[in-house]
Amino acid sequence: MRSFPLLSLALALGLSAAAPTNGTKSTGADAAEASAHCFDNVYPSLDYSPHPTGIPYTKFNETKEPWASVNTPASNVTKPKVLLAQAACSPLTADNPSSYWLGGVTHNGKSSFLNADQGDYSTFRNVVTDFGADNTGKSSATTAIQNAINRGPANGNGRNQANNGYGTTGQPAIIYLPSGTYLLDKPLQLYIGTVIVGDAVNPPVLKAASGFSGDHIIYGKDPRQYLNGGTINFYIGLKNVVIDSTAISPSTGITLLDWTVSQATQITNVVFQMPNYSTGHVGMRTGEWSGDQGYNSNIIINDLTFNGGKVGIWASGQQWVFKGIKFNGCTTGMQLSANDVVVTSSTFQNLGTGIEASGIGGSLVVIDSTTSSIGSFISSGNTYQPNGIVLENIKHSGTTVYMNGQTLLTGNVDDTWYRGNAYPTPGSGAHAWIPNGQKGTTPRSATLLSGNNYAAIAPPTYKEYSSSKFINIKSVSGLPVYGDGVTDDTKNINAILAQYAGCSIIYWPAGTYIVTDTINIPPGTRIFGDAYASAISATGSNFYNPNSPRAMVKIGNSGDVGVAQISDMLFTVADVLQGCKLLEVNMAGAAPGDVGLWNSHFRVGGAKGSKVQTNCGGSPAQCKAAWGLLHLTASSSAYIENMWGWVADHDLDGTNGQVIAVGRGALIEATKATWLVGTGMEHCTLYEYNFWNAKNVYTAMQQSETPYWQGPNGYAAAPAPWSDNLIASDPQFADCNGDPYCGMAWFERINSGSSNLYLYGGCVWVFFNGGVNKDCSGDNCQKNAIEIQGATHTYLYGTNVKAVERMIISDGGAAVATRADNGGGWGGVIAAYLFNT
Repeated sequence: MRSFPLLSLALALGLSAAAPTNGTKSTGADAAEASAHCFDNVYPSLDYSPHPTGIPYTKFNETKEPWASVNTPASNVTKPKVLLAQAACSPLTADNPSSYWLGGVTHNGKSSFLNADQGDYSTFRNVVTDFGADNTGKSSATTAIQNAINRGPANGNGRNQANNGYGTTGQPAIIYLPSGTYLLDKPLQLYIGTVIVGDAVNPPVLKAASGFSGDHIIYGKDPRQYLNGGTINFYIGLKNVVIDSTAISPSTGITLLDWTVSQATQITNVVFQMPNYSTGHVGMRTGEWSGDQGYNSNIIINDLTFNGGKVGIWASGQQWVFKGIKFNGCTTGMQLSANDVVVTSSTFQNLGTGIEASGIGGSLVVIDSTTSSIGSFISSGNTYQPNGIVLENIKHSGTTVYMNGQTLLTGNVDDTWYRGNAYPTPGSGAHAWIPNGQKGTTPRSATLLSGNNYAAIAPPTYKEYSSSKFINIKSVSGLPVYGDGVTDDTKNINAILAQYAGCSIIYWPAGTYIVTDTINIPPGTRIFGDAYASAISATGSNFYNPNSPRAMVKIGNSGDVGVAQISDMLFTVADVLQGCKLLEVNMAGAAPGDVGLWNSHFRVGGAKGSKVQTNCGGSPAQCKAAWGLLHLTASSSAYIENMWGWVADHDLDGTNGQVIAVGRGALIEATKATWLVGTGMEHCTLYEYNFWNAKNVYTAMQQSETPYWQGPNGYAAAPAPWSDNLIASDPQFADCNGDPYCGMAWFERINSGSSNLYLYGGCVWVFFNGGVNKDCSGDNCQKNAIEIQGATHTYLYGTNVKAVERMIISDGGAAVATRADNGGGWGGVIAAYLFNT
């Protein structure tokens, strides 16, 4: 047993200003600064509770109520016509264009629920053609780009104005940067709803001028949310750009990007170009704001390159998976403070220190990563931080783990090595504190691998295809699709998907696409949306029956093998639909990523355009808003990256109470191969993740929260209000015997039919008992987190809880891992839990 304070603020290793020497350890003159500037405002304290609030959405169209009535499209199409069109369709082939397709397709997206009297609101903005930005690098482009970001409706307020009337969800803006160099003389400021997208064929360069005024090049955190911190900064994106600070003196203190944001955000395919080993430049910072303003709850940061700089990523927050990150020529690659961190598929070259981890109170898991010409790979000035360390498949020469003056590990880690709280003897339930680490064995399923590594697929850009290979779903002759939040688009969407499967990539402009029956995704489908502004929303009686749930979106049928890829889409409901399963995946891919979802999320409640937002402030029994979020069936094989399943705990667009009882989070019955990278499921009633007869599953970061309305003084103990609608895979909660701490959603359930599960970096945070702002009493807000019943070959590495008494129960409670026995981080930390391995 080890129970340690959240942070030892005085202990931190410094960052050497000189070029690194292979085999050296990072110490020196910047230690005091690192301690003072980073560790004084790290991730939230043990008694932290969120206090979420919405942004008033007053300028919305009150006549649009898709839960009450929907419009019928102007015309439909018969099946024979679809078949004839499909027969004439040419197979999709790459033509490798010279410029990115996004600049050439038709843009007719809309903010579906914005009041018409605001004038035409443009969701897509080309900074060059629409705002006159200079992309030659000869004159400043700052004002033009910022104008593109700020632009509101023709008759309305700018997006930069506080309380502009557009809420959180009513002001999407896709800012497109054609290739070229954009000279910046002062910072750019992003806002909620902003997604900056560069030309992926020739990524544009955002270059700070030598006389740049400011200490950040880009601010990602919305300043209008300063009272609530980064924890409600959703729906912000940045991709396909280069941020360049090389014209600024290497000793000048400057941060290229502030990324104090949370779930449902994306940063990918970005290069941070800094002077090598500079003493002042930092690539990315998160959580640097004081107090609550700096708190953030991001899930994933992926596929980035950091060249040069004092620090590549300097981050403090609740949790992350860092995937596909490349560091070269930084003094320190990563300086981290968090509860739960996973680093995977990353490279560290020519550095002083790979990962400075003194601020990680919980677990650090690093897998499938390599180093070259660096000093210590993992370094910490605190014996107990990270509390748990797991290394797996690491290529490194020299000091691998260095903690508080002691070298714990040198050289490669060919299999698995872990230190901290562990249950290393499969089946015994015996706890061990392993302070100096020990080796282990994790035999991976071959179906999950690419070479020796778990498959890691970058989000598709489709840069190999020209705009002629794309179909705008709202611009198909004879098959009108509206995306206006009130017209039934079901039949024509299905017709278009059937017609162009395998032939074109389907672009979904911003808008809310109302559907009254299942949208079928056939093999050969590729879908690309306008990030967080392209939503599929269900309504109607087809989704009413909780005992016969129907999928809103269904990817393939059982036995299908092919390609089905979805990027930048949102799945939601327009009504209280207890029989709606938002997404069902049946198809398998022939290769990893053939069937995949990237940056695609669920939202139930909390937003305009849904009855759930306004009618769910009372009892959860009155708001069984959806049967479940995600179902991966036994026949499926899918790669999923950056997915947040959010059942709203607060109203994004106002002040309505949100007491919502969605039945299930992710039901995983897949057996062939499944990859879940950077996912979160929050506030579902019965469970967040349920592995039921699942096999060959890899996860890297599973973040969750229990419904705020459950627990003592809550409305009802689980399984209520779903007691009459349970299926075989659902928990019964029969052993709770009325204990309100027990009748709360499981974080994970793993049944006896499951095997070959590799779960890295799982975390569940419990904040409230009985509702928002009803803090629970003491450290035990919930009794149970994870249940394992007879599964085989199951590996849990880096498991974290906040305010949960029993972290893992196995075989009916015969073996219990408690928070009290595994203290650390935000409450409890287990480095390794091996079950029937």
